[in-house]
Amino acid sequence: MRRNPERRQALIDAAIEVLAREGARGLTFRAVDTEAAVPPGTASNYFANRDDLFTQVGGRIYERLLPDEATIARNQEGVQDQTRYAELMHELVDRVSSFNSGYLALLELRLESTRRPELRAVLTKRIRQDIDANIGYHAASGLPGDSTSVVLLYLALNWLIVERLTLPGIFTEQEMHELVDAAVQRSLNA
Repeated sequence: MRRNPERRQALIDAAIEVLAREGARGLTFRAVDTEAAVPPGTASNYFANRDDLFTQVGGRIYERLLPDEATIARNQEGVQDQTRYAELMHELVDRVSSFNSGYLALLELRLESTRRPELRAVLTKRIRQDIDANIGYHAASGLPGDSTSVVLLYLALNWLIVERLTLPGIFTEQEMHELVDAAVQRSLNA
């Protein structure tokens, strides 16, 4: 297998786009080569098989969903109260939604993981790490609420993002904004 890390990353990023647009059945080496604008056969030189490609995509999506250092620093400024908590959740929903192909690809991967044990293991580990990191960040931040608040918001906001990306006519932007505020308030006052 080839060892050019930049080319591998470009192929994985192309695979994310293909997966979001075409679904798991459309994720072929040929489709990835076309999306990445590389010669035919390139992807097959970088990935042992489709399972390997799915697994690599699963890890890369999360790398791209993480906030940058400036966002993290900005999120730690100011009073850490319910208003700040709501601001953080709005930033999260907007950031994740702006990488719509990544999130849609992640949904495809989650479905595909029911048939691919290796992919399920990768996603389970990565998502559990994400939840634990969010709980740890929350505990250290001084924000109100507890670990249950974090998990409830994780569950509620993930589905809100699904609605925003797959059926955008369900809620207006104003309704989505109000739902994020209500989710924060209710998770803290439960």
